[in-house]
Amino acid sequence: MAIMAAIGQATKHGVIIKSGEALEKMGKVDTIAFDKTETLTYGRLEVCDILSFDETIDESLLLSLAASAEVKSEHPLGKAIVSCARKRNVEIRESDDFKMTTGRGIFARVYNRDLFCGNEKFLVENGIVITDTVAIALEKLRIQGKAPILIADRERCLGLIALSDVVRPEVKNMVSKMTAMQVKTVLLTGDNQRTAAYLASQVGITEIRAELLPEEKVENITSLQAENKNVCMIGDGVNDAPALKAASVGVAMGSMGSDIAVEAADIALMSDDISKIPYLKQLSDATETIKCSITLSMCINFIAVVLSVTGILNPTTGALVHNAGSCFVVLIAALLYDRKFE
Repeated sequence: MAIMAAIGQATKHGVIIKSGEALEKMGKVDTIAFDKTETLTYGRLEVCDILSFDETIDESLLLSLAASAEVKSEHPLGKAIVSCARKRNVEIRESDDFKMTTGRGIFARVYNRDLFCGNEKFLVENGIVITDTVAIALEKLRIQGKAPILIADRERCLGLIALSDVVRPEVKNMVSKMTAMQVKTVLLTGDNQRTAAYLASQVGITEIRAELLPEEKVENITSLQAENKNVCMIGDGVNDAPALKAASVGVAMGSMGSDIAVEAADIALMSDDISKIPYLKQLSDATETIKCSITLSMCINFIAVVLSVTGILNPTTGALVHNAGSCFVVLIAALLYDRKFE
């Protein structure tokens, strides 16, 4: 009854728990491992910094140049720059002679000038010098886990536009609550160490395991479990499915997550609201009322047996006491359905 009531309440809050076993295991969890992209972040890139290295070019013009050059690009970074320009109502002109070099950048002719948009290797390959000012700016942005795109003409680097994934605003508070509940938080990600470290510092996660392949995530889950840890893995994509399956409890982002990840998980967050994790843990802990109810039931039965032996209870009153005890225990369990959690 306690398990049914808890699963029913979770469903009202957009949390689908597939079995009573998963609920009970969640109550024992002392370590939670998070994927990064589309779990702690939204998985979409947005322009966060626009830096001009030419006094004659302001941010608006630099964005216009970059967006005009990138408008024909299919790369996510290029699309994010164009999207930002449109949101800011910046002029986007038609480009000529568009060429893309895979893994490097693009070339286009805009405003009667040749433009190169890409990484520093791409600019160097085209005879453009990377000055100390540009190098320092690039290093600073990469430490912050941002992806910089350099914009240059034939003579010099004009500026750069940096993009970053957007962290879910509720993540920091969620991690803080889990830490207060004595639950260890771990970040498992395929991103580089700097990007992972920067995000972890923003949200309060203390342990980072970066640059992981899908099979290495599984190995890390297994190693945590070998330390006598009960591990919950939270992820979204196809790459996370093996780790979700390997963990003591797997939680999938049900709305944005892949069908494979949801199928592999024990629990699904249908609203993709990561702030539900503390609630889920509290609800699972509350199912410990099962043990209290069993103890209470046994105590009532023991007292009733003693009273029957002494002649205080006859068969009729004994049956009433037994049924009353059962009803009382069921009522305690049923209260979980409407119990309020912080």
